[in-house]
Amino acid sequence: MTSKNATDTHTRAVNLRVREDVRVLIDRAAKAHGKTRSDFMIDASRRAAEDALLDQTLVRVDPDSYKHYLAVLDQPPSSEGFELMNAPKPWQP
Repeated sequence: MTSKNATDTHTRAVNLRVREDVRVLIDRAAKAHGKTRSDFMIDASRRAAEDALLDQTLVRVDPDSYKHYLAVLDQPPSSEGFELMNAPKPWQP
């Protein structure tokens, strides 16, 4: 039995049927990124698959760690480069 790894170069076809307007949109985006339609769709699909799986990840922490996490998030930014975050927002009076 052979093992598969991330450097496996064997590929398999995936066939999709899409409306013409969707294909045109994909082609425009692929061209804008300097990619072929296939490469663009593979990259986009892989990212979407990773995001979908990451959305299913549950991280468990003890109550004290969670309280500390919330306290850190509630602190105003204090590092260099975060001054803009404290600037008045255009939609605020």
